[in-house]
Amino acid sequence: MFLTRRFYILIALCAVIMAAGMLAPFLLWMGQALLVLLAIAVAAETLLLYTVVRVVGTRTCAARFSNGDDNTVSLRLANLSSFRLSAEIIDELPPQFQKRDWCLNEHLMPHATVTHDYQLRPVKRGVYAFGHVQVFATTRIGLVRRRYRCGQPTEVKVYPSYAMLRQYELAAVSDHITETGVKRIRRVGNNTDFEHIKDYVQGDDYRSINWRASARRDHLMVNVYQDERSQQIFSLIDKGRLMQQAFHGMTLLDYAINAALVLSYVAIHRQDKAGLMTFADTFDSFVPAERHTGQMQRILERLYSQQTTFGESDFSMLVSQLNRLVPRRSFMVLYTNYADFDSLSRQLPYLRMLNQRHRLLVVFFEDSQLNDMVASPFQDIEECYQHVIGEKMGYERRLIVHTLRQNGIYSLLTTPERLSVDVINQYIEMRKRQLLV
Repeated sequence: MFLTRRFYILIALCAVIMAAGMLAPFLLWMGQALLVLLAIAVAAETLLLYTVVRVVGTRTCAARFSNGDDNTVSLRLANLSSFRLSAEIIDELPPQFQKRDWCLNEHLMPHATVTHDYQLRPVKRGVYAFGHVQVFATTRIGLVRRRYRCGQPTEVKVYPSYAMLRQYELAAVSDHITETGVKRIRRVGNNTDFEHIKDYVQGDDYRSINWRASARRDHLMVNVYQDERSQQIFSLIDKGRLMQQAFHGMTLLDYAINAALVLSYVAIHRQDKAGLMTFADTFDSFVPAERHTGQMQRILERLYSQQTTFGESDFSMLVSQLNRLVPRRSFMVLYTNYADFDSLSRQLPYLRMLNQRHRLLVVFFEDSQLNDMVASPFQDIEECYQHVIGEKMGYERRLIVHTLRQNGIYSLLTTPERLSVDVINQYIEMRKRQLLV
């Protein structure tokens, strides 16, 4: 039981009236009468709240949240009594949101149900734990509140931005190549894909005989293959210390993970194979390029638990692992970041080696806030120095793009906010021009 602000105001009023009874005796009797009435009202309301009034509630949300997106949480409260109630609702949000003042005031009509929806935007992947829904209800008397503990504690996993996939569904299924009038030409691959099983006829390659199917059918069956036409698209995600930089609460690693997820989704729906590799100072995880039904879920599960490290990324290890794991020429999209031109110089030999064996697209970031600062006029000497440093950093990023182009390496310099859009546009453009391999 909790006493309300109204109760303390009234009892203070009673105390003032009784104190004034020293000057006028009838005020003392009036204060005492009011105090008795207040005690009766408190007892009556307490009896109602604990015997007659009943409030139930539930919280409804998705089993997993999308990182960096608005996720809907729904609260449903029902007043099962015949009294009109005023309720203060506090949902015990996960501590990751740092919302300690979340509160909602509602009027619950007799035998009525109210529903309230609100949005939560996580900026970090992981497990988020919700507590109870605390409802503090009071009647029209308003002197006493009772706490009703509704809902059940639940855990929600925050995954990379799968909600973003719906935004790019049109890009995944539409064919802009036909709209632009460019004829698409398929290259004959060196590998083959399984197509179906058929009865053996004279002239079929005996090496294609499917002995299991032949045993079941009691006559020879052969596998039929077709030339492999899809391309392998790999997202290479750098998890080094430079990917810890944050924009709008999300790290560059999270932006890269969201973009890699969207690229894989679009690639699979365009009949290409999507794969994944994450690395830092050591080799971390690898998902072979496939386009079967469960590939997106497999990539999503691998991306769920990725975290940045505090060391420098080892690109020599990246090249050696890719040479071992990916023998076929593929399209590699490398998500990384550069502090300055010297950091590129240390990695450039390995990027050249990687580009000789595969088609490489290096994606790195520019600071939109820094660009806005450079574009604004400066007011004093300190801001002038900041402008000079900002312009130098912008020049080095343009120099990185130029150096990569000189070495035959494709590059994409973009802001974190536009990363997913620009990566998809670059992939579609290179696919249209047949530059993926």
